[in-house]
Amino acid sequence: MTDDRVFKALADPTRRFLLDLLFARDGRTLTELESELEMTRYGVMKHLRVLEDANLVVTRRSGREKFHFLNPVPIQQIHDRWIDKYTEHHTSALIDLKDELENGS
Repeated sequence: MTDDRVFKALADPTRRFLLDLLFARDGRTLTELESELEMTRYGVMKHLRVLEDANLVVTRRSGREKFHFLNPVPIQQIHDRWIDKYTEHHTSALIDLKDELENGS
């Protein structure tokens, strides 16, 4: 299931850090990403592979270089499916409470 892959990818702080780096500046090479972490090149590659499997990172080749880009769509889908539906009821209840308190009902 795609959601499981996304949750697994987001569960690791190193992978979240990689996503933050790509959010800050998209289209980074492995060398650029590796320079931001205290880990081996192979370790960064493994984390990127998990992110790619979850479709959170997409890559494009340009000559000999491979660039990594953030794909925010799976995170938005998780938000829409899991977070929005749980906050909608609470938000509407808070709005109703606010209205009642302001109207003195």
